[in-house]
Amino acid sequence: MNTETPKQSVSLKARVQKLGTALSGMIMPNIGAIIAWGLITAIFMAQGWFPVKHIAILIQPMLHYLLPLLIAYVGGRMVYEERGAVVGAIAVMGVIVGAKIPMFLGAMIMGPLGGWCMKKFDALFQDHIKSGFEMIYNNFSSGIIGMLLAIFGVYVINPLVVAGSNFMSMGVTWIMHIHMLPLANLFIEPAKVLFLNNAVGNGILVPLGIQQAASLGKSVLFLMESNPGPGLGILLAIMLFGKGNAKSSAPGAAIIEFFGGIHEIYFPYILMQPVLILAAMAGGVTGTFLFQVLGGGLKAAASPGSIISILLMTPRGGYIANLLGVGGACLVSFLVATLLLKTTKAKDDDLEAKQKQMEAMKAESKGQPMVSKEEAQQAVESYKDVRRIIFACDAGMGSSAMGASLLRDKAKKAGINDVPVTNTAVSRLKDEPGLLVITQNELAERARERTPQAMHVAVDNFLSSPKYDEVVTNLKAARQVEPAPTTSSQPSATPQQQKTADWQDVDFARVKEVDFIHTDQHRGTATMATQLFKEELQQAGKDVAIKRLALADLPDDDHHLVIVTPAAQRTLKLRATHVQVIVLPNLLDQEQLAAISQQF
Repeated sequence: MNTETPKQSVSLKARVQKLGTALSGMIMPNIGAIIAWGLITAIFMAQGWFPVKHIAILIQPMLHYLLPLLIAYVGGRMVYEERGAVVGAIAVMGVIVGAKIPMFLGAMIMGPLGGWCMKKFDALFQDHIKSGFEMIYNNFSSGIIGMLLAIFGVYVINPLVVAGSNFMSMGVTWIMHIHMLPLANLFIEPAKVLFLNNAVGNGILVPLGIQQAASLGKSVLFLMESNPGPGLGILLAIMLFGKGNAKSSAPGAAIIEFFGGIHEIYFPYILMQPVLILAAMAGGVTGTFLFQVLGGGLKAAASPGSIISILLMTPRGGYIANLLGVGGACLVSFLVATLLLKTTKAKDDDLEAKQKQMEAMKAESKGQPMVSKEEAQQAVESYKDVRRIIFACDAGMGSSAMGASLLRDKAKKAGINDVPVTNTAVSRLKDEPGLLVITQNELAERARERTPQAMHVAVDNFLSSPKYDEVVTNLKAARQVEPAPTTSSQPSATPQQQKTADWQDVDFARVKEVDFIHTDQHRGTATMATQLFKEELQQAGKDVAIKRLALADLPDDDHHLVIVTPAAQRTLKLRATHVQVIVLPNLLDQEQLAAISQQF
């Protein structure tokens, strides 16, 4: 467990992970669209399984327009929500039009650039817009900035990206021509174990692979990171020749890795015994060599990297080559891992420590505490404010979802139903009161950077960790010692106290903006309430941003205080979970607005 204040400096590894996550974060949400394009290409193109000329006309428009637009849209949204997404999509048209190559690299530049420009423009001017003119400002500002960026893309970014893409394509073609492509796995496999797999695969190899597949019909680049063979070979070797907890958990991990495509599952096994990275490198080099020599490749990205995805994306006539490449990678990594396990001294320190923790918890459950009373009390005290648990991994999909499911089941069996357990990507973590973040050791630094006020628990393996039992035990104990609710013998609240009780949980020190949410039917009421509250703040000498917003435009973070009616609150709960809320039966209640203004 880690509840320390994070270091101010960020390590190089964390910076590289952050950049890689940003690149892959634009590709991963669009993997479904890439797969759809790949399936249409594989099935209906002239050389496909069932050629249909009328359907094949979808291939080029999807490749040149749909996919770059989606990537740019997501990139802009990552920077500045929906406004950034729209401007990013407009801007990328400037690099798409006139280009003869798919503009994936251009989309990864123009999308975030559009979101950043829109964010900076709003920071300068949005607070100075008079009430009632917000819609005019929002629409015209995004349209004008999008137009200017699209023109900038035509004359500046387009030529640069075309030149860069041609240079990279020539480099890849040259490396493949001299049969040196397999050596790239000497760098890819260690990068994967450092949780850069999504950055390498979706941020680099997938965009290059799509360009190559567009001209050649398939690309071996799709298989270099997604090949499940190296990981499967290592897990099989551990299953047969490993020790302790690693050996017992390896069979389940092998099934998840090979058929589920969640490669992160085998990374902790290598981190426990780093020498096994040699087995992964040997398997990766072997697999890529066989793919290249035998003519293997995929029509589109295989995501997740499971054998099922690979077979679905394999073009006609390529099954033998791809299966031999996966099988050869598995065999070589298995043989090398077996040799390493038998000839090197196993480093089971981490596993032994875990077993000791399990023994401690078992002994404590039998009335034989193995820690001091003070230590146990401190552990319980640290959990009394936990109201939400988030599992965070690099992509926020595979391994973190499994960990969340395991802990959710343990909590349910322990009778803990009031603490939601969810999963997300590290890059999407947001600080909030009562948050407990569980992540893997390699990503712990980034998690602490994103949520410095939260509690943190770092584990070696999401699939199997004794710390889950520790978390559940402490949560249960903390709820047993919480103070009892106040009795009815206490004096009843005065009407004014009853009113202010509705916002006693609001942290006014964190509020940077107050928003009045409106619907189409109550736009006028929200506008009047906004003006009244501005006047109250001016009289109180307070300087806080006040806005009237539609619900769809509301950012979901606790720096925003939302004032709504009871009817609008029900809709708000479905849209936003992090904002702070004050519910007023009447938004024009000047006495209530004055009381709220005094809290700042």
